[in-house]
Amino acid sequence: MDVLNDIAQPNNCEDDENEVDDEIPPASECRGTSQYYNDLFAEMESPLFPGCEKYTSLNFVAKLMHFKVLGKIPNKIFDGILELLEDAFPSPNKIPKSHYAAKRLMRKLGLGYESIHVCKHDCALFWKENAGKHKCPICGEDRWVDKNTKGKKVAQKVMRYFPLTPWLMRKYASRHISQHMRWHHEGRVKENGIMRHPADGKAWKDFDRSNPAFAMEPRNVRLGLAADGFNLFGNMSLSYSMWPVVLTTYNLPPWLCMKETNFMLTLLIPGPHSPGKDFDVFLRPLVDELKELWVNGVQTWDVVDDSFFKLQAALLWTINDFPARSSLSGWSGQGYTACPTCNVSTPSVRLQNKVVFYGHRHFLPMGHQIRKKKKLYGSVEKRPPPEEFSTEAIFTQINFMPESLPGKHVSYGGQKRKRTKEQVGWRKKSIFF
Repeated sequence: MDVLNDIAQPNNCEDDENEVDDEIPPASECRGTSQYYNDLFAEMESPLFPGCEKYTSLNFVAKLMHFKVLGKIPNKIFDGILELLEDAFPSPNKIPKSHYAAKRLMRKLGLGYESIHVCKHDCALFWKENAGKHKCPICGEDRWVDKNTKGKKVAQKVMRYFPLTPWLMRKYASRHISQHMRWHHEGRVKENGIMRHPADGKAWKDFDRSNPAFAMEPRNVRLGLAADGFNLFGNMSLSYSMWPVVLTTYNLPPWLCMKETNFMLTLLIPGPHSPGKDFDVFLRPLVDELKELWVNGVQTWDVVDDSFFKLQAALLWTINDFPARSSLSGWSGQGYTACPTCNVSTPSVRLQNKVVFYGHRHFLPMGHQIRKKKKLYGSVEKRPPPEEFSTEAIFTQINFMPESLPGKHVSYGGQKRKRTKEQVGWRKKSIFF
Protein backbone atom coordinates (compact mmCIF):
# COMPACT_ATOMS: atom_id res chain seq x y z
CA MET A 1 0.00 0.00 0.00
CA ASP A 2 2.96 2.33 -0.39
CA VAL A 3 1.29 3.66 -3.51
CA LEU A 4 -1.35 5.30 -1.34
CA ASN A 5 1.26 7.68 0.01
CA ASP A 6 2.08 8.84 -3.50
CA ILE A 7 -1.40 9.86 -4.60
CA ALA A 8 -1.63 13.53 -5.36
CA GLN A 9 -4.00 16.16 -4.00
CA PRO A 10 -5.77 17.29 -7.01
CA ASN A 11 -13.90 16.11 -7.09
CA ASN A 12 -16.59 15.80 -5.89
CA CYS A 13 -18.37 12.70 -6.94
CA GLU A 14 -21.53 11.78 -5.20
CA ASP A 15 -21.76 8.33 -3.67
CA ASP A 16 -24.31 6.05 -5.19
CA GLU A 17 -26.38 4.65 -2.39
CA ASN A 18 -27.81 1.90 -4.57
CA GLU A 19 -26.21 -1.50 -4.15
CA VAL A 20 -26.26 -3.99 -7.01
CA ASP A 21 -25.85 -7.70 -6.28
CA ASP A 22 -24.28 -6.92 -2.89
CA GLU A 23 -21.09 -5.50 -4.38
CA ILE A 24 -19.85 -1.92 -4.41
CA PRO A 25 -20.20 -0.31 -7.83
CA PRO A 26 -17.02 1.18 -9.33
CA ALA A 27 -16.14 4.81 -8.80
CA SER A 28 -15.71 5.39 -12.50
CA GLU A 29 -17.94 8.44 -12.60
CA CYS A 30 -15.23 10.60 -11.01
CA ARG A 31 -13.41 11.16 -14.30
CA GLY A 32 -11.15 14.10 -14.79
CA THR A 33 -12.15 16.14 -11.76
CA SER A 34 -9.91 17.31 -8.93
CA GLN A 35 -12.23 17.11 -5.88
CA TYR A 36 -12.11 13.31 -6.05
CA TYR A 37 -8.36 13.42 -5.46
CA ASN A 38 -8.80 16.01 -2.71
CA ASP A 39 -11.22 13.72 -0.85
CA LEU A 40 -8.96 10.71 -1.31
CA PHE A 41 -5.90 12.63 -0.15
CA ALA A 42 -7.77 13.85 2.94
CA GLU A 43 -8.74 10.25 3.76
CA MET A 44 -5.12 9.17 3.41
CA GLU A 45 -3.87 11.87 5.75
CA SER A 46 -6.56 11.25 8.36
CA PRO A 47 -5.14 9.28 11.36
CA LEU A 48 -6.85 6.07 12.43
CA PHE A 49 -7.57 7.61 15.84
CA PRO A 50 -6.37 10.82 17.56
CA GLY A 51 -2.64 10.54 18.23
CA CYS A 52 -2.03 7.58 15.89
CA GLU A 53 1.04 8.27 13.75
CA LYS A 54 1.66 4.84 12.22
CA TYR A 55 -1.59 4.19 10.35
CA THR A 56 -4.06 6.29 8.43
CA SER A 57 -7.64 5.11 8.13
CA LEU A 58 -7.28 4.17 4.45
CA ASN A 59 -4.02 2.28 4.96
CA PHE A 60 -5.39 0.33 7.92
CA VAL A 61 -8.58 -0.72 6.13
CA ALA A 62 -6.65 -1.67 2.98
CA LYS A 63 -4.42 -4.01 5.02
CA LEU A 64 -7.44 -5.52 6.78
CA MET A 65 -9.16 -6.19 3.46
CA HIS A 66 -5.95 -7.77 2.15
CA PHE A 67 -5.82 -10.16 5.12
CA LYS A 68 -9.50 -10.98 4.62
CA VAL A 69 -8.79 -12.14 1.07
CA LEU A 70 -5.65 -14.08 2.02
CA GLY A 71 -7.38 -15.83 4.91
CA LYS A 72 -10.72 -16.29 3.10
CA ILE A 73 -12.50 -14.80 6.09
CA PRO A 74 -16.33 -14.92 5.77
CA ASN A 75 -18.14 -11.59 5.75
CA LYS A 76 -19.97 -12.34 9.00
CA ILE A 77 -16.71 -13.12 10.83
CA PHE A 78 -15.08 -10.02 9.33
CA ASP A 79 -17.97 -7.88 10.61
CA GLY A 80 -17.34 -9.24 14.11
CA ILE A 81 -13.60 -8.46 13.87
CA LEU A 82 -14.34 -4.88 12.85
CA GLU A 83 -16.76 -4.44 15.76
CA LEU A 84 -14.13 -5.77 18.15
CA LEU A 85 -11.42 -3.47 16.77
CA GLU A 86 -13.71 -0.46 16.91
CA ASP A 87 -14.49 -1.20 20.55
CA ALA A 88 -10.84 -1.89 21.47
CA PHE A 89 -9.26 1.16 19.83
CA PRO A 90 -9.47 4.63 21.41
CA SER A 91 -12.53 6.66 20.53
CA PRO A 92 -13.24 8.35 18.26
CA ASN A 93 -11.69 6.15 15.57
CA LYS A 94 -12.26 5.60 11.86
CA ILE A 95 -12.59 1.83 11.79
CA PRO A 96 -15.58 0.90 9.60
CA LYS A 97 -18.47 -0.80 11.36
CA SER A 98 -18.99 -3.53 8.75
CA HIS A 99 -17.54 -5.19 5.69
CA TYR A 100 -19.95 -3.20 3.52
CA ALA A 101 -18.71 0.08 5.02
CA ALA A 102 -15.12 -1.03 4.40
CA LYS A 103 -15.93 -1.73 0.76
CA ARG A 104 -17.46 1.72 0.38
CA LEU A 105 -14.24 3.21 1.73
CA MET A 106 -12.13 1.14 -0.66
CA ARG A 107 -14.37 2.28 -3.49
CA LYS A 108 -12.50 5.58 -3.40
CA LEU A 109 -9.53 3.69 -4.82
CA GLY A 110 -11.65 2.46 -7.70
CA LEU A 111 -11.47 -1.14 -6.43
CA GLY A 112 -14.98 -2.06 -7.50
CA TYR A 113 -16.71 -3.94 -10.27
CA GLU A 114 -19.95 -4.03 -12.18
CA SER A 115 -22.17 -7.13 -12.27
CA ILE A 116 -23.65 -7.74 -15.71
CA HIS A 117 -26.28 -10.41 -16.22
CA VAL A 118 -25.77 -12.75 -19.18
CA CYS A 119 -28.13 -14.99 -21.12
CA LYS A 120 -27.97 -18.61 -20.00
CA HIS A 121 -26.82 -19.57 -23.51
CA ASP A 122 -24.35 -16.65 -23.91
CA CYS A 123 -26.49 -14.98 -26.58
CA ALA A 124 -26.48 -11.43 -25.19
CA LEU A 125 -25.80 -9.25 -22.17
CA PHE A 126 -28.59 -7.67 -20.15
CA TRP A 127 -26.75 -4.38 -20.40
CA LYS A 128 -27.41 -0.93 -21.85
CA GLU A 129 -30.35 -1.35 -24.27
CA ASN A 130 -31.16 -4.78 -22.77
CA ALA A 131 -30.75 -3.76 -19.11
CA GLY A 132 -34.50 -3.67 -18.40
CA LYS A 133 -35.43 -6.85 -20.25
CA HIS A 134 -36.37 -10.09 -18.48
CA LYS A 135 -35.91 -12.38 -21.48
CA CYS A 136 -32.98 -12.79 -23.84
CA PRO A 137 -33.58 -10.75 -27.04
CA ILE A 138 -31.94 -13.53 -29.13
CA CYS A 139 -33.24 -16.86 -27.83
CA GLY A 140 -36.01 -15.79 -25.45
CA GLU A 141 -34.51 -17.58 -22.43
CA ASP A 142 -35.57 -16.18 -19.07
CA ARG A 143 -33.08 -13.91 -17.33
CA TRP A 144 -33.83 -15.24 -13.83
CA VAL A 145 -33.45 -18.64 -12.21
CA ASP A 146 -36.94 -18.24 -10.74
CA LYS A 147 -38.90 -15.31 -12.11
CA ASN A 148 -41.74 -15.85 -9.59
CA THR A 149 -39.61 -15.49 -6.48
CA LYS A 150 -40.88 -12.90 -4.01
CA GLY A 151 -37.47 -11.79 -2.79
CA LYS A 152 -34.40 -10.72 -4.66
CA LYS A 153 -34.23 -12.44 -8.03
CA VAL A 154 -31.16 -14.48 -8.94
CA ALA A 155 -29.76 -14.21 -12.47
CA GLN A 156 -28.98 -17.30 -14.54
CA LYS A 157 -25.42 -16.12 -15.21
CA VAL A 158 -23.46 -13.09 -14.00
CA MET A 159 -20.27 -11.60 -15.46
CA ARG A 160 -18.01 -9.25 -13.47
CA TYR A 161 -16.60 -6.21 -15.25
CA PHE A 162 -13.81 -4.10 -13.75
CA PRO A 163 -13.73 -0.68 -15.50
CA LEU A 164 -10.40 0.13 -17.12
CA THR A 165 -10.47 3.94 -16.99
CA PRO A 166 -10.09 4.31 -13.17
CA TRP A 167 -7.07 1.95 -13.29
CA LEU A 168 -5.32 4.13 -15.86
CA MET A 169 -6.20 7.38 -14.06
CA ARG A 170 -4.73 6.08 -10.81
CA LYS A 171 -1.43 5.30 -12.52
CA TYR A 172 -0.92 9.02 -13.20
CA ALA A 173 -1.98 9.92 -9.65
CA SER A 174 1.14 8.22 -8.24
CA ARG A 175 4.42 10.13 -8.40
CA HIS A 176 6.45 6.98 -9.00
CA ILE A 177 4.20 5.17 -11.47
CA SER A 178 3.52 8.35 -13.45
CA GLN A 179 7.22 8.69 -14.17
CA HIS A 180 7.47 5.04 -15.18
CA MET A 181 4.55 5.48 -17.61
CA ARG A 182 6.83 7.69 -19.77
CA TRP A 183 9.79 5.30 -19.70
CA HIS A 184 9.20 3.97 -23.22
CA HIS A 185 9.72 7.52 -24.55
CA GLU A 186 12.10 9.20 -22.10
CA GLY A 187 14.04 6.41 -20.35
CA ARG A 188 14.46 3.77 -23.05
CA VAL A 189 17.88 3.35 -24.67
CA LYS A 190 17.25 3.61 -28.41
CA GLU A 191 19.68 1.60 -30.52
CA ASN A 192 19.02 0.38 -34.05
CA GLY A 193 18.93 -3.39 -34.49
CA ILE A 194 18.50 -4.16 -30.78
CA MET A 195 15.11 -4.88 -29.20
CA ARG A 196 14.95 -4.31 -25.47
CA HIS A 197 11.28 -3.32 -25.27
CA PRO A 198 8.17 -3.66 -27.50
CA ALA A 199 8.71 0.01 -28.41
CA ASP A 200 11.77 -1.14 -30.40
CA GLY A 201 9.63 -3.54 -32.44
CA LYS A 202 8.15 -3.11 -35.89
CA ALA A 203 4.51 -3.27 -34.74
CA TRP A 204 4.97 -0.37 -32.30
CA LYS A 205 6.76 1.80 -34.87
CA ASP A 206 4.18 1.06 -37.59
CA PHE A 207 1.41 2.03 -35.19
CA ASP A 208 3.16 5.33 -34.39
CA ARG A 209 3.53 6.13 -38.10
CA SER A 210 -0.15 5.37 -38.72
CA ASN A 211 -1.33 7.42 -35.71
CA PRO A 212 1.04 10.39 -35.29
CA ALA A 213 -1.41 12.38 -33.11
CA PHE A 214 -1.59 9.50 -30.61
CA ALA A 215 2.19 9.00 -30.66
CA MET A 216 2.91 12.69 -29.94
CA GLU A 217 1.65 12.25 -26.35
CA PRO A 218 4.01 9.77 -24.61
CA ARG A 219 1.55 9.40 -21.70
CA ASN A 220 -1.03 7.73 -23.93
CA VAL A 221 -1.30 4.09 -22.93
CA ARG A 222 -0.40 1.05 -25.05
CA LEU A 223 -2.14 -2.12 -23.91
CA GLY A 224 -1.86 -5.85 -24.45
CA LEU A 225 -4.73 -8.25 -23.79
CA ALA A 226 -4.46 -11.82 -22.49
CA ALA A 227 -7.32 -14.27 -21.99
CA ASP A 228 -7.47 -17.96 -21.16
CA GLY A 229 -9.66 -20.34 -19.23
CA PHE A 230 -8.84 -22.28 -16.10
CA ASN A 231 -10.61 -24.81 -13.92
CA LEU A 232 -11.38 -23.37 -10.50
CA PHE A 233 -11.96 -26.84 -9.11
CA GLY A 234 -9.11 -28.68 -10.79
CA ASN A 235 -8.56 -30.94 -7.79
CA MET A 236 -12.13 -32.25 -8.03
CA SER A 237 -14.10 -34.21 -10.60
CA LEU A 238 -16.29 -31.17 -11.26
CA SER A 239 -15.41 -29.44 -14.52
CA TYR A 240 -15.88 -25.67 -14.47
CA SER A 241 -14.08 -23.18 -16.70
CA MET A 242 -13.68 -19.53 -15.65
CA TRP A 243 -12.22 -17.08 -18.18
CA PRO A 244 -10.37 -13.97 -16.93
CA VAL A 245 -9.44 -11.18 -19.36
CA VAL A 246 -6.31 -9.31 -18.28
CA LEU A 247 -4.67 -6.16 -19.67
CA THR A 248 -1.08 -5.08 -19.18
CA THR A 249 0.53 -1.68 -19.83
CA TYR A 250 3.52 -1.50 -22.17
CA ASN A 251 4.40 2.09 -21.33
CA LEU A 252 6.24 0.70 -18.32
CA PRO A 253 9.83 -0.59 -18.41
CA PRO A 254 10.30 -4.35 -19.05
CA TRP A 255 10.86 -5.19 -15.39
CA LEU A 256 7.48 -3.67 -14.47
CA CYS A 257 5.09 -4.27 -17.39
CA MET A 258 5.11 -8.06 -16.80
CA LYS A 259 4.86 -7.77 -13.03
CA GLU A 260 1.67 -9.16 -11.46
CA THR A 261 0.97 -5.93 -9.58
CA ASN A 262 0.64 -4.11 -12.92
CA PHE A 263 -1.81 -6.58 -14.47
CA MET A 264 -5.33 -5.17 -14.80
CA LEU A 265 -8.15 -7.69 -14.48
CA THR A 266 -11.03 -6.34 -16.56
CA LEU A 267 -13.44 -9.26 -17.04
CA LEU A 268 -14.36 -12.45 -15.22
CA ILE A 269 -16.37 -14.57 -17.63
CA PRO A 270 -18.35 -17.29 -15.83
CA GLY A 271 -18.61 -20.94 -16.86
CA PRO A 272 -19.26 -23.74 -16.58
CA HIS A 273 -18.13 -24.03 -20.21
CA SER A 274 -15.83 -22.04 -22.46
CA PRO A 275 -17.52 -19.03 -24.14
CA GLY A 276 -16.19 -20.25 -27.51
CA LYS A 277 -17.52 -18.32 -30.48
CA ASP A 278 -19.65 -16.18 -28.14
CA PHE A 279 -16.55 -14.56 -26.65
CA ASP A 280 -17.35 -11.27 -28.38
CA VAL A 281 -20.61 -11.05 -26.43
CA PHE A 282 -18.70 -10.90 -23.15
CA LEU A 283 -16.08 -8.50 -24.50
CA ARG A 284 -18.61 -5.82 -25.37
CA PRO A 285 -18.20 -3.65 -22.19
CA LEU A 286 -14.42 -3.68 -22.56
CA VAL A 287 -14.58 -2.95 -26.31
CA ASP A 288 -16.94 -0.02 -25.72
CA GLU A 289 -14.63 1.45 -23.08
CA LEU A 290 -11.56 0.98 -25.29
CA LYS A 291 -13.37 2.76 -28.13
CA GLU A 292 -14.22 5.63 -25.80
CA LEU A 293 -10.60 5.89 -24.64
CA TRP A 294 -9.37 5.78 -28.24
CA VAL A 295 -11.79 8.29 -29.75
CA ASN A 296 -12.54 10.76 -26.95
CA GLY A 297 -10.05 9.97 -24.19
CA VAL A 298 -10.52 11.13 -20.61
CA GLN A 299 -9.24 14.16 -18.70
CA THR A 300 -6.64 12.85 -16.27
CA TRP A 301 -4.58 14.47 -13.54
CA ASP A 302 -0.81 13.99 -13.89
CA VAL A 303 0.87 14.51 -10.53
CA VAL A 304 4.36 14.90 -12.06
CA ASP A 305 3.39 17.81 -14.31
CA ASP A 306 0.73 19.06 -11.86
CA SER A 307 -1.78 19.43 -14.69
CA PHE A 308 -4.58 17.71 -16.57
CA PHE A 309 -4.09 16.04 -19.95
CA LYS A 310 -6.25 14.05 -22.35
CA LEU A 311 -5.48 10.37 -21.77
CA GLN A 312 -6.05 7.98 -24.67
CA ALA A 313 -5.42 4.25 -24.89
CA ALA A 314 -4.89 1.74 -27.68
CA LEU A 315 -4.88 -2.07 -27.72
CA LEU A 316 -1.80 -3.14 -29.67
CA TRP A 317 -2.03 -6.94 -29.53
CA THR A 318 -3.38 -10.00 -27.74
CA ILE A 319 -1.44 -12.76 -25.96
CA ASN A 320 -2.98 -16.24 -25.87
CA ASP A 321 -2.62 -19.85 -26.93
CA PHE A 322 -4.11 -21.15 -30.17
CA PRO A 323 -7.55 -22.23 -28.84
CA ALA A 324 -7.99 -18.94 -26.96
CA ARG A 325 -6.88 -17.07 -30.06
CA SER A 326 -9.71 -18.72 -31.99
CA SER A 327 -12.23 -17.52 -29.43
CA LEU A 328 -10.88 -13.96 -29.42
CA SER A 329 -10.52 -13.53 -33.19
CA GLY A 330 -13.50 -15.52 -34.45
CA TRP A 331 -11.25 -17.51 -36.79
CA SER A 332 -11.85 -21.23 -36.36
CA GLY A 333 -8.88 -23.12 -34.95
CA GLN A 334 -10.15 -26.41 -36.37
CA GLY A 335 -10.87 -27.78 -39.81
CA TYR A 336 -9.26 -27.43 -43.22
CA THR A 337 -8.46 -23.71 -42.94
CA ALA A 338 -7.33 -23.57 -39.33
CA CYS A 339 -4.02 -21.82 -40.04
CA PRO A 340 -4.46 -18.03 -39.66
CA THR A 341 -1.27 -17.37 -41.66
CA CYS A 342 -2.11 -19.51 -44.67
CA ASN A 343 -5.76 -18.42 -44.58
CA VAL A 344 -7.74 -20.05 -47.39
CA SER A 345 -4.50 -21.52 -48.82
CA THR A 346 -3.94 -23.80 -45.81
CA PRO A 347 -2.43 -27.12 -47.04
CA SER A 348 -4.61 -29.71 -45.30
CA VAL A 349 -6.03 -33.15 -45.95
CA ARG A 350 -8.29 -35.55 -44.07
CA LEU A 351 -6.46 -38.64 -42.85
CA GLN A 352 -8.25 -41.34 -40.83
CA ASN A 353 -11.07 -39.05 -39.71
CA LYS A 354 -8.65 -36.29 -38.74
CA VAL A 355 -7.54 -33.16 -40.54
CA VAL A 356 -3.75 -33.01 -40.87
CA PHE A 357 -1.55 -30.22 -42.20
CA TYR A 358 1.35 -30.85 -44.52
CA GLY A 359 3.55 -28.99 -46.96
CA HIS A 360 5.55 -26.97 -44.46
CA ARG A 361 8.32 -26.66 -47.06
CA HIS A 362 6.33 -24.16 -49.11
CA PHE A 363 7.18 -21.48 -46.52
CA LEU A 364 10.83 -21.69 -47.63
CA PRO A 365 12.26 -19.43 -50.38
CA MET A 366 11.68 -20.73 -53.91
CA GLY A 367 15.35 -21.63 -54.46
CA HIS A 368 15.87 -23.44 -51.16
CA GLN A 369 17.59 -26.84 -51.35
CA ILE A 370 15.15 -28.64 -49.09
CA ARG A 371 12.36 -27.94 -51.59
CA LYS A 372 14.14 -30.23 -54.07
CA LYS A 373 14.74 -33.24 -51.76
CA LYS A 374 12.29 -35.66 -53.32
CA LYS A 375 13.77 -38.76 -51.67
CA LEU A 376 13.15 -37.41 -48.17
CA TYR A 377 9.68 -35.90 -48.72
CA GLY A 378 8.30 -37.87 -51.65
CA SER A 379 7.94 -34.90 -53.99
CA VAL A 380 9.49 -31.62 -55.04
CA GLU A 381 7.82 -28.58 -53.45
CA LYS A 382 6.97 -26.08 -56.19
CA ARG A 383 4.26 -24.04 -54.50
CA PRO A 384 5.16 -20.47 -53.56
CA PRO A 385 4.85 -19.27 -49.95
CA PRO A 386 1.25 -18.48 -48.91
CA GLU A 387 -0.06 -15.06 -49.82
CA GLU A 388 0.13 -12.46 -47.06
CA PHE A 389 -3.32 -10.90 -46.74
CA SER A 390 -3.64 -7.17 -46.26
CA THR A 391 -5.91 -5.54 -43.71
CA GLU A 392 -8.39 -4.63 -46.46
CA ALA A 393 -8.53 -8.22 -47.69
CA ILE A 394 -9.23 -9.55 -44.20
CA PHE A 395 -12.01 -7.00 -43.71
CA THR A 396 -13.47 -8.10 -47.05
CA GLN A 397 -13.59 -11.67 -45.75
CA ILE A 398 -15.29 -10.54 -42.55
CA ASN A 399 -17.94 -8.66 -44.55
CA PHE A 400 -19.12 -11.99 -45.99
CA MET A 401 -20.03 -13.21 -42.50
CA PRO A 402 -23.75 -12.97 -41.64
CA GLU A 403 -24.76 -10.34 -39.12
CA SER A 404 -25.88 -13.01 -36.66
CA LEU A 405 -23.99 -16.30 -36.61
CA PRO A 406 -26.03 -19.47 -36.07
CA GLY A 407 -26.24 -19.92 -32.32
CA LYS A 408 -26.00 -22.99 -30.14
CA HIS A 409 -29.75 -23.41 -30.39
CA VAL A 410 -32.82 -21.45 -31.31
CA SER A 411 -35.62 -21.19 -28.78
CA TYR A 412 -39.03 -21.60 -30.35
CA GLY A 413 -42.24 -22.27 -28.46
CA GLY A 414 -40.34 -23.11 -25.29
CA GLN A 415 -38.45 -25.95 -27.02
CA LYS A 416 -34.88 -26.15 -28.22
CA ARG A 417 -34.45 -26.57 -31.96
CA LYS A 418 -31.27 -27.69 -33.69
CA ARG A 419 -29.61 -25.71 -36.48
CA THR A 420 -31.05 -26.12 -39.93
CA LYS A 421 -29.20 -27.92 -42.73
CA GLU A 422 -28.48 -24.57 -44.40
CA GLN A 423 -26.90 -23.25 -41.21
CA VAL A 424 -24.79 -26.39 -40.75
CA GLY A 425 -23.71 -26.28 -44.40
CA TRP A 426 -22.65 -22.64 -44.09
CA ARG A 427 -20.54 -23.45 -41.03
CA LYS A 428 -18.77 -26.32 -42.82
CA LYS A 429 -17.75 -24.05 -45.68
CA SER A 430 -16.84 -21.08 -43.48
CA ILE A 431 -13.33 -20.31 -42.28
CA PHE A 432 -14.93 -18.63 -39.30
CA PHE A 433 -16.94 -20.20 -36.49
